Amino acid sequence: MKAIFISFNQAYEDDIVAVLDANGQRGFTRWENVDGRGSVNGEPHYGNHAWPVQNNAILTVVEDDKVPSILKDLRNKDERTPKLGLRTFVWNVSESI
Repeated sequence: MKAIFISFNQAYEDDIVAVLDANGQRGFTRWENVDGRGSVNGEPHYGNHAWPVQNNAILTVVEDDKVPSILKDLRNKDERTPKLGLRTFVWNVSESI
C-alpha cells in the first residue's frame, strides 16, 4: 500500500476529490487552510492580506496499482493550470489497522 499526500490550491478542492472518485478511491483525510509556498516557482499561499490564497491537503492510502492512474490524473491537472499549485508525494505504508 502507498500513502499519497496531495497539497493543492483550495480552488482545486472539488477536482481533487473527483480524481480520487474516478480512480475508485473512497477514503481520505483532508486539511483545510494549509499555508505554504512552492519550492521552485510557487507563490506563497499564506491566507493573509499580501498573499490571500491558501492550500488544502489530502492524505489517502491506496493499493499500489491505483498510484499510477491517480498521479497521471493529478499531473494532467497541474500541467493545465500550473500557477494554481499542486504537489503530490507518495510514501510506502508498511502497516495499517
